[in-house]
Amino acid sequence: MNCYEAIDLMGDALEGRLAADARPGFEEHLGECAACSTYLDQLRVTRETLGQLPRRPATSPRRSDLLATFRKETRSGG
Repeated sequence: MNCYEAIDLMGDALEGRLAADARPGFEEHLGECAACSTYLDQLRVTRETLGQLPRRPATSPRRSDLLATFRKETRSGG
């Protein structure tokens, strides 16, 4: 697995939806690639931080837009 393929799977990995057949290659790549491992850690921290933002009903449309964009960009290509 290369970096591009690993990055495509990071959203699924963070959401616990990584396909069983992709897991060995993904984990092997992260074990060998410090850059991808760091990137996944940064995504995890970002996700956790966004999840801690106060939830305000309809008073913060910007938050919803940011979360939707983040989810879209961290999901695999399909």
